[in-house]
Amino acid sequence: MAFEGLSDKLNKVFKKLKSHGKLTESDVKEAMREVRLALLEADVSYKVVKDFVAKVTEKAVGEEVLSSLTPAQQVVKIVNEELIDLMGNDNARINESSKPPTIIMMCGLQGSGKTTHSAKLAKMLKAEGHRPMLAACDIYRPAAIQQLQVVGEKAGVKVFEMGQVDPVIIAKQAVRYAKDYGHDYIILDTAGRLHIDTALMEELQNIKAATEPDEIMLVVDAMTGQDAVNVAKAFDDALGIDSVLMSKLDSDTRGGAALSVLAVTGKPIKFVGMGEKLDDFERFHPSRMASRILGMGDVLTLIERAETVIDQKEAEKLTKKLQNSEFDMNDLLDQLRQIRKMGDLKSIVSMFPGGDKVPDDQLDNRQFDRLEALILSMTPAERAKPSIINPSRKRRIAAGSGTKVEDVNRLLKQFEQMKKAMKKFGGKMKGGKGGKAMLRQAKRAMAGMNFDNMPGMGPLKK
Repeated sequence: MAFEGLSDKLNKVFKKLKSHGKLTESDVKEAMREVRLALLEADVSYKVVKDFVAKVTEKAVGEEVLSSLTPAQQVVKIVNEELIDLMGNDNARINESSKPPTIIMMCGLQGSGKTTHSAKLAKMLKAEGHRPMLAACDIYRPAAIQQLQVVGEKAGVKVFEMGQVDPVIIAKQAVRYAKDYGHDYIILDTAGRLHIDTALMEELQNIKAATEPDEIMLVVDAMTGQDAVNVAKAFDDALGIDSVLMSKLDSDTRGGAALSVLAVTGKPIKFVGMGEKLDDFERFHPSRMASRILGMGDVLTLIERAETVIDQKEAEKLTKKLQNSEFDMNDLLDQLRQIRKMGDLKSIVSMFPGGDKVPDDQLDNRQFDRLEALILSMTPAERAKPSIINPSRKRRIAAGSGTKVEDVNRLLKQFEQMKKAMKKFGGKMKGGKGGKAMLRQAKRAMAGMNFDNMPGMGPLKK
């Protein structure tokens, strides 16, 4: 994931600070030199790095920090606060129209993922109870209209298209259609180019003038580093963008663009693409991203992702089973499949505090395939009552799943441990209201946490 290298370097700096106990001004300044190098290597803008380090140093060398009983943690706290400030303190929302539909104009260069992310945004809006519509305004790129129709169908969203006519006419007719048929959001997928040119900007300006969009959202590729920031500035100068959607933030990239966009352009990042699937899409929360960068995970986003895949009725049935000790292998199989819907194993684990330290070889997604094969190789009776699985049955299950008897034994042992833990957890659930109620309680509890209580940090003392 983006920031992996930056996160590792920052954690080494903070580990060194903690080993000092009491800090001197020279200790802090030496640490800040290393922070500056780490940010520059992550492709953060030089001016942004210079200002960031100056602010952190000024606060960190204060008497309150240096005389603290836990000065290293105070420095981490300051870095966390400045990272949040750098990316934007507020969680920016789409500029909604007081009179629907809200018109969102998507723009960007070719290859940034504009068409796919238009569908991702539409799917998210639909899940929130809205009636979004996509409009195919890219008439130049081969198969652009067909691509939007395909991803739109997958998202379950209406796609408006008029073929190869003037994009300005398409945009105007799309807005009229949205008004006539009750769509409260319309997303205009405009044309991109391989580079910024006069023709592209003139067309976008004409669409803007014709439709008066509430939100002009620029899609930039996180993998292009500082070029993404330069593109954002050029589009903003020519078009006046309102926000940025950063794609491919899950890639093995330095991610410096995410830390530079707001400072350079004054425009916030509102959404990020975290994978290839239509569900791999998140609202951008500066505080949560800062937490990920500092290796403290992002439990709130994990909970929100879980809420989107958990079926309320199934969650309530599972709660009753847990309370009545009726949890079986069929339930485990259902849970494995729901976890898979949340994303790949590495992205899930990385959201837990310290999860970024888990070696990649322990996060093989094929583990899910093996567990599923083991359970599916059991008979219905064995899944319902695993205690009947004797040695001969274990050999048959291992042969049927292409695994070993030791794998079957390991699964059965882990299942019993999980069953005990889940029974205890299920019994503590307030009112037995089901998984979503539990997740909402956990979310509220996490939202109320401050930095001082972050896992692994310990309380900060003055």
